[in-house]
Amino acid sequence: MKKALLTIDDFPSKNTPAIVDFLCEKGIQIIFFAWGENVAKYPEEALYGLQHGMIIGNHSFTHPHFSELSLEEGIREIEACEEVLNDLYQRAGIKRTYRPFRFPFGDKGGKNKEKLQAYLKEQGFHKVKDTDILYPFWKEQGLDRDIDTLWTYDFEEYNIRPGSGFTKEDAWKKMQDPKPSDGAALIEEGCTHILLTHAHDETDEMYPGYYREFVDFMLQNGMEFVKPEFL
Repeated sequence: MKKALLTIDDFPSKNTPAIVDFLCEKGIQIIFFAWGENVAKYPEEALYGLQHGMIIGNHSFTHPHFSELSLEEGIREIEACEEVLNDLYQRAGIKRTYRPFRFPFGDKGGKNKEKLQAYLKEQGFHKVKDTDILYPFWKEQGLDRDIDTLWTYDFEEYNIRPGSGFTKEDAWKKMQDPKPSDGAALIEEGCTHILLTHAHDETDEMYPGYYREFVDFMLQNGMEFVKPEFL
């Protein structure tokens, strides 16, 4: 058995409706983590994702490295995105039941990490269910205790850019690697994943339909996509 929760960062983008339509076609519900500035830039695309059954989480307002911010600046980033998301849910006429959070770049705040974790807990942010994740690094790094949502596998498709030296072939090589340099192997019997990819128009320009190919590959290899659950 192979199970995975799919998460997509930097929501929304121009390609969001196409991504959402594909996910609905496959019967997959995911968590989009919203970059607050992008919600203001693409309001209709943001509404489209929410109105089609996806959960929208907080990914900060300007997408900074939290370790480069003061505690107060980090909290302002979270709260500014909260305002945007509360307004989005209100406009959609949908009750905001769950409030997951993900730090940009997986940067949990450096010296302010524990204070930010305490803030997230005090403010009632929701921890994504991770009790089935059995990779040793998950507990060794304390990820089972953190409120924010990290990931077990990163597709790294955001590196596919002109002159980067990283190609779609590199992304596919990692997908088939039994021992990737970071995270866990994508396709492994008994695996339980929180998967990370991104809603980037720039990636879609260089690798059209990248998200379709990733999901189809996993389905063909027996992956079951689970609905988001929270502790």
